[in-house]
Amino acid sequence: MSDLFLRTLRDDPADAEVPSHKLLVRAGYIRRSAPGVYSWLPLGLKVFRNVENLVRREMDGIGAQEILLPALLPRDPYEATGRWTEYGPNLFRVKDRKGADMLLGPTHEEIFTQLVKGEYSSYKDLPVVLYQIQTKYRDEERPRAGLLRGREFVMKDSYSFDLDDDALQVSYDKHRVAYQRIFDRLGIDYVIVRATAGAMGGSRSEEFLAVCDVGEDTFVRSTESDYAANVEAVSTTVPAALPVDGLPDAVSHETGDTPTIDTLVAWANETLDGDYTAADTLKNVMVKIRKPGGEWEITAIGVPGDRDVDFKRLEASVEPSEVELLGDADFAANPALVKGYIGPKGVQAAEFTYLVDPRVVDGTSWITGADEKGRHYVNLVAGRDFVPDGVIEAADVRDGDPSPDGAGVLESAKGIEIGHIFQLGRKYADAFELDVLGENGKPVRVTMGSYGLGVSRMVAVLAEQMHDEKGLRWPREVAPFDVHLVIANKDEAAIAGAHQLAEKLDAAGLQVLLDDRKASPGVKFKDSELLGMPVVVVVGRGWANGTVEIRDRFTGDTAEAAIDSARDAVTAAVRA
Repeated sequence: MSDLFLRTLRDDPADAEVPSHKLLVRAGYIRRSAPGVYSWLPLGLKVFRNVENLVRREMDGIGAQEILLPALLPRDPYEATGRWTEYGPNLFRVKDRKGADMLLGPTHEEIFTQLVKGEYSSYKDLPVVLYQIQTKYRDEERPRAGLLRGREFVMKDSYSFDLDDDALQVSYDKHRVAYQRIFDRLGIDYVIVRATAGAMGGSRSEEFLAVCDVGEDTFVRSTESDYAANVEAVSTTVPAALPVDGLPDAVSHETGDTPTIDTLVAWANETLDGDYTAADTLKNVMVKIRKPGGEWEITAIGVPGDRDVDFKRLEASVEPSEVELLGDADFAANPALVKGYIGPKGVQAAEFTYLVDPRVVDGTSWITGADEKGRHYVNLVAGRDFVPDGVIEAADVRDGDPSPDGAGVLESAKGIEIGHIFQLGRKYADAFELDVLGENGKPVRVTMGSYGLGVSRMVAVLAEQMHDEKGLRWPREVAPFDVHLVIANKDEAAIAGAHQLAEKLDAAGLQVLLDDRKASPGVKFKDSELLGMPVVVVVGRGWANGTVEIRDRFTGDTAEAAIDSARDAVTAAVRA
């Protein structure tokens, strides 16, 4: 260890917010090079390579073939699919010396599709699964949390090419099982959830989320079934439409200074007969939406007043379009929109789009804006007094909401995305006319799947889920060394014995990190806890009595072993 390129830190880095970031920097596994960009030091690179090789073995095990594509890519293929524009500011765009547009690859569907089109032409060539482990680039606006949200990261992305949807399902299921084996071998606490396809396109999509409080993804699961979904992919349980006959007419009331839902509910309970809550009001949130390459279009989102618009759900619903809240300048340019008093009638009279939450079904009656300062409608009925232009999933999902599968209610948790699998279908095959000659001699359009797994992110996830108050704790599958051997005795015989034990363990096939530094025993003990090898062996005071100490970093258990049998005892501890 005296020769190892390593410097541990006593204090957390100033820019670190989450445990994995703090510990990986403090333990000397990574160092920040730029915002969202990190260098891998020897110990970190060992963990990274071990994760990479585990992933590679499982991919090879399902018959996938590894290739390596460039990270610097031409613009044209991404123009063909529209993603040169759809990716927006998240795309790293560069020009070569001749002025040609290039990009740093965020993902490689286009290039894989072109590659297969150039190599294969017959149904006999399929199915085929190709994969790479490659650096990706996305210009995150706010990179944070170390390796969890970076601008440069390493991902395993694989792509299946099949003749029909049944064969695609087989490829998809193989990847699903392979991912489960990978995460199970690593001991990760994860959940598989339904997800949206986003800019990738396609039909079926599932995410693998590592359960973690610092995760940026919110997911929900049923209390009584195996239903689980990313919050963006949750479908609202739609109530039955109600009859409108016999409902009282809508009346515009003077409501005074009531620009918020709370003040409106207070007015209703003071003025009207009945007991009113925010759920009786219709909140209208004004946004503007822009399709790739298009112009901003003003849109109102109507949700029950006891709900908020969840922007992640809204963005997922309109992807690949951009969406922003209306600003003061937008309201100034559209005086028909009276902030705090906007209603569906005024929105549609101004010829703006009006979309509603699925709960706003025909026959539901609402208190909502009358499009004049200080006035609201009471008993404005959907389907009678206004007809929305469409339905949108944008309202927040809450604990206690009914599960979409009809079993139980939903409860939420946080997770970190570690894998995402898609049934792309023919989106990219259509863009590049990827056909092969079928058995009958006629062209067959190929169908595709795309399967991503975060290799560099996995290092952070393991640190996040498995650390304790003392430091990192690596699972044996990916630890940089099997054994951390600490020399905590200055006696020459003990030092020589420690080196001999290290040689014996090495001969037994174990990887040993020997701490032969001149540092104090206290520093060495703290570093052994911080660095996180699965087994720590201490050659200390017990040497005089013919024993060494064996510590298990995960369980915290400590045992003594006789010097003569130390090799076998340590080997057994590592392989337990």
